[in-house]
Amino acid sequence: MTGAQAAGPDTVHMRKAYARWAPVYDLVYERLTAPARREAVAAALACGPDVLEVGVGTGLSLGDYPDHARVSGVDLSEDMLRRAAEKVVRQNLRHVAMLAVMDACRLGLPDARFDAVVAQFVITLVPDPEAALDEFARVLRPGGEIVLANHFGAAGGPLAEVEEAVAPLAAKVGWSSAFKVARIAAWAERRKDLQLISVKPVFPGGFFKVARLRKQG
Repeated sequence: MTGAQAAGPDTVHMRKAYARWAPVYDLVYERLTAPARREAVAAALACGPDVLEVGVGTGLSLGDYPDHARVSGVDLSEDMLRRAAEKVVRQNLRHVAMLAVMDACRLGLPDARFDAVVAQFVITLVPDPEAALDEFARVLRPGGEIVLANHFGAAGGPLAEVEEAVAPLAAKVGWSSAFKVARIAAWAERRKDLQLISVKPVFPGGFFKVARLRKQG
């Protein structure tokens, strides 16, 4: 059920950080991220049953998928994936087709393989977000969607000022208010074959958002 894909040297510190987080990740994030996870899963399944979860981590979202789905999960951290694999066995998640160690920027997967690619709380953490998005687009079938659940910084106004004030604290848990949805929209516009079709605020109070990008058929 597990495999390996080499990662670059710029990800070494990320592996170490994930190893430290793995034992407590579910306790910290399970309830907080549940609404965003369910929204992302629903958006992905609307495109079809074959879904790739990039940055699947400890497998928090795997139980949100129904039995008819076919979910492949990849993550940079072996420590995280080990817990995801235990969860698959413990919860009898037969819809999980694969778990593998891979770098989001270097996916060892075929072109146009999946109906949807989901990345939850990942895109602001990878060293090269545009390279990761390019890989998501490569393995996505025409007509499918990239679904991103994440905290994205406010474009301006009072909320942006508050986010700036708490930025050092947010950075400690992997959230970057400096990363705006506009960056993703600009990437899609440059590519021409993807379109940002929606950005939906979700709990808590719109702090997390689910962004959907559709690949032209």
